[in-house]
Formats: sequence, C-alpha cells, structure tokens
Amino acid sequence: AKEEARRRGAAEAIMLDAAGYLSEGTGQNLFLVREGTVFTPPLSAGILGGITRDAVIRLARDAGYEVREESLPRELLHVCDEAFFTGTAAELTPIRSVEGIPVGEGRPGPVTRDIQGRFLGIARGELPDPYGWRTLVPARPAAPAVEVALPVTV
Repeated sequence: AKEEARRRGAAEAIMLDAAGYLSEGTGQNLFLVREGTVFTPPLSAGILGGITRDAVIRLARDAGYEVREESLPRELLHVCDEAFFTGTAAELTPIRSVEGIPVGEGRPGPVTRDIQGRFLGIARGELPDPYGWRTLVPARPAAPAVEVALPVTV
C-alpha cells in the first residue's frame, strides 16, 4: 500500500478495514479532528493498539477534547478539519492532504498542534510528566580503555 501511495505521489497510505471504514496508515494510527472532537478508529477496525495512540488519547482527553473511538467512513477524510498519524517513529505527524485535497487549511490545525506540543514536551522532558511515562536512566561512567593482545597463529 505504501509503495502504491508513493507511485501516486503521496508519502503514506491510509488503509481501510474489511467493512470499508478507515483503519490506519501502513505503520501508524490515524486520528481526525472535526469541530474540535478527536476521532480515531476503534481497535475492532483491525488496527494496532499502539502505545503512542494510547498516550495521545489520554493527552487529548486530559486537555479537554472529546475523543471518540468509532468506525469512521472514508468520506470523513475530505470533511475533517485536521488529521494526523501517531506511532513510535511518526510520533505525531500532521496530514496536510489526502488524495491531493487539503485537510482543513492544508497545515497542522490548532488541536493537532496542541496535542503534539503536549506529547513532544513530555517526551523531551520540557514539560512535567504526570503520567510516569519517562524513566530516568542514569549515565554510567565510561569504562577505562584497556589494551588487549590477540593470539598470534604462525
């Protein structure tokens, strides 16, 4: 699917579930924003229950956004105000357009930017972590360099 998307000039593909509803990207979870409400397909849509997806749902709800996990028709892609992917590698990546049609104004919207700022701020240690997501890993002192001799075979 991703190769086909690239052949058609897109960076990523959005998959559909067996019933034709929105599912996810090729390696990311999908979120849409419509009139301030955050939508994402349910786990029953055959999606990966991503850790980043769970974090974004929690951040969005704690920020006061309504989050709805429900089957989403494909047409919602063309009438939503904002859209973004989440994932370990994607973190939170805004979607500018779908099939050449701009999503909203064709740039990250206010809800996407707000949730992205909260997520990255916690991940980078720039904001407090009220969820216990970060674990401090103390640096170990570097081991002293040692000289080794390899056995010589004649």
